[in-house]
Amino acid sequence: MRYGVVVLAAGFTGMLSFSLLAVAIGTEYWYIIDVDKPNYTDSEDLSSHSGLWATNEGNGSFQLVPSLLADTSNMSDVERHLLMLHRVAVIVLPLSLVLLVFGWIFGLVSSLAHSPTLLACTASYLLFCSLFTLSGLSVYISYSQHAMEEFQRVVPPESLACVNVSFGWSLGLAWLSYSLEVATGLLLILATRRAQQKGHRDSGVTIAMV
Repeated sequence: MRYGVVVLAAGFTGMLSFSLLAVAIGTEYWYIIDVDKPNYTDSEDLSSHSGLWATNEGNGSFQLVPSLLADTSNMSDVERHLLMLHRVAVIVLPLSLVLLVFGWIFGLVSSLAHSPTLLACTASYLLFCSLFTLSGLSVYISYSQHAMEEFQRVVPPESLACVNVSFGWSLGLAWLSYSLEVATGLLLILATRRAQQKGHRDSGVTIAMV
């Protein structure tokens, strides 16, 4: 692949990664609880789906997730642990989104400059950003699993038989964004090699002309 094609591909995957993560953070289908009770005509009202910031009940009610400044003095140790995991997720994932903006800017500058050094630094930076996204996703999954374990502990087993729990498409978009972040970094590494090869060819032509 030629240098220009690689750079354009990296720019496209970088922008797509940012867009998908922004949509994932702003939507509320990270975690879905579907309740299907037999002989219960309003079972849909018991279902819910939640995101990083809020939970939507099936009956249309809207509940905000406890904020970063929530008072924890009256919470149990388990509740504090869950809140801590949630706080980490809602800090790390938006931070990763902000870092992606700078990564795209650095990538644009380094690609226009045809600088192998800048391209390599930008690639490393984006791969570092992907670790933030991966960490945020891992923490959110851990938070969800711990919350479900606590829910199972306090709810009778017979009530859980009609409850289906799954991760939603918002989380899927976030994982896809992470994959594209990694792909962007790898494409910029390839662009670095292409820029180095182009520099060697240009030097060879200059020496031959002299």
